[in-house]
Amino acid sequence: MRIIYFVYGLACYAMFLGVFLYTVGFVGNFGVPKTLDSGAHTPFVMALLINSALLGVFAVQHSVMARPSFKRWWTTIIPEPVERSTYVLFTNLALILLFCQWRPMGRVIWDVADSPLAYVIWTVCAVGWGIVFISTFLIDHFDLFGLRQVYFHLRGKTDVDKTFRTPLFYKHVRHPIYVGFAIAFWATSVMTVAHLLFAVGVTVYTVIGATLEERDLVSHFGDRYREYKQRVPMLVPSFKRKLK
Repeated sequence: MRIIYFVYGLACYAMFLGVFLYTVGFVGNFGVPKTLDSGAHTPFVMALLINSALLGVFAVQHSVMARPSFKRWWTTIIPEPVERSTYVLFTNLALILLFCQWRPMGRVIWDVADSPLAYVIWTVCAVGWGIVFISTFLIDHFDLFGLRQVYFHLRGKTDVDKTFRTPLFYKHVRHPIYVGFAIAFWATSVMTVAHLLFAVGVTVYTVIGATLEERDLVSHFGDRYREYKQRVPMLVPSFKRKLK
């Protein structure tokens, strides 16, 4: 079973990489068959309801499955070594559902695609995606996406509890991954209503998700994380406050 779990973890991770790359094209409206602003026309109200529901499905899945109480129940059903990989799998499926069923909403709020400003905006967008990707490695990319767990299980080793660290971006903001996503989603040369709904929805989820995550972190790390919260802002980076 150890090899099966490991192969399963690898498959979920490979699926994540594909979904991640597709997300970049989906939000940026390039390189993929279906984007935020492509697809069959749907009446505005119907499109609004469908898109809002899709964002809701992702938010509920992503938040509920990340809670310790859910994990304790969930691991009575599935093996603990593949719990994180299964979480990644369900996140992938929620995003694929969103990609497939998302409806364009037509109206353009701003369009600077033909101006020199577009190059600046796309550079900022690329920086956002870079922050996301780098931040995952700063805290343990392979643990975050389930590979560490299945690898340790394959080797017959017990995964040691991780220590609390605040490398690089984490010295200036507590949730740089969320910040990177916000930058990437808002930095666009053509802002449509569909893109605005997506950006607003993800931003609202970011605040809620970060708040829920912080409760778990305080519960896990105790006073160390409480002190960190006092020194470093949650979502708006500060370069004046640093951990001692």
